[in-house]
Amino acid sequence: MAEQIPVNDLRRHARVSEKEVSASVGRVLGSGRYVLGEECEFFEKEFAEFCGTAHCVGVANGTDAIELGLRALGAGPGGRVATVANAGPYTTTALTALGARPVFVDVDHETRLMDLAHLKQVLDEHVLDAVVVTHLYGLLHDMETVLDLANRAGVPVLEDCAQAHGARRDGRRAGSFGAAASFSFFPTKNLGALGDGGAVVTGSAEVAERVRRLRQYGWEPKYRVATAGGRNSRLDEVQAAVLRARLPLLDGWNRRRREIAARYSREIRGARVTCPPVYGEEFAAHLYVVVSDDREALRAHLARASILTDVHYPVADHRQAVPGRAGDRDVPVALPVTDALTASVLTLPCFPELTDEEVTRVISAVGAW
Repeated sequence: MAEQIPVNDLRRHARVSEKEVSASVGRVLGSGRYVLGEECEFFEKEFAEFCGTAHCVGVANGTDAIELGLRALGAGPGGRVATVANAGPYTTTALTALGARPVFVDVDHETRLMDLAHLKQVLDEHVLDAVVVTHLYGLLHDMETVLDLANRAGVPVLEDCAQAHGARRDGRRAGSFGAAASFSFFPTKNLGALGDGGAVVTGSAEVAERVRRLRQYGWEPKYRVATAGGRNSRLDEVQAAVLRARLPLLDGWNRRRREIAARYSREIRGARVTCPPVYGEEFAAHLYVVVSDDREALRAHLARASILTDVHYPVADHRQAVPGRAGDRDVPVALPVTDALTASVLTLPCFPELTDEEVTRVISAVGAW
């Protein structure tokens, strides 16, 4: 039986930067400072520069980054926030913590990103605290048009960049467009830590200062609560040091991801499988997702060929059973494209250490279905 091809392989990925990461962890152990020390401070400066923003604030994880970023932009209890329902329940989880309600926007069938015509309709019909734009699967949205629509309505935009580290359009990177942006550094991300981690980047000193207070109980100064809604959400020194070690490698990893994605899009043949277009630097290729008219049959076929797959994501937010996840009950939820994609998307293996031979195996196996 052929050797199994995983969707992702963190063991291979770790070997690439093992020396640099080991040195960074050793540096933290020798420092005696494990939370909010110089590693976090240096990473925040370096990542802000990488993104092209003035400020970066490290937090405990990507979901906290969404929540605290939205709090800093003024979203709160009873408010409404426009978002998509096909990107996992992360934004809706953050909104539940805020006491705010999602107003779901459908997505475009080809890009799988927020449908701009529907966004305009939502902005025209509802009073919103914010818009969360998710760069799903690593594809940077048309932020010029998004911002034009949102600015006309006087609504701030938070970019959800959890899957788009380093994606770039017209010389600007994901995270540099909106009023603020959230990042996750979960180990599987394009820039991943050895555990949970996240960040909020922004061009606003005021927003950054609010997030700094919110990540540490709302203190200003220490032990004195000056900002409501604070929590313990800090990026620790070990994770910050690991991220510093890996950040210089990110652009190279993204290039390899795009190479793999481009081969898939050009070479996979089959009437029952639809591939995304070949994209340029606007695509960080975090995930390579196809659409199939019989996803489970395709998954079974690939499994027999020792090729693993995944589904991102199998249940849309407006279809979740848990209270608080279904969105604004006062607004009818009709998301036909979201529902169609939820039933048909399938993720193929795509990570920087995937070999050319493995890519060929995937292409051949899909084509043989």
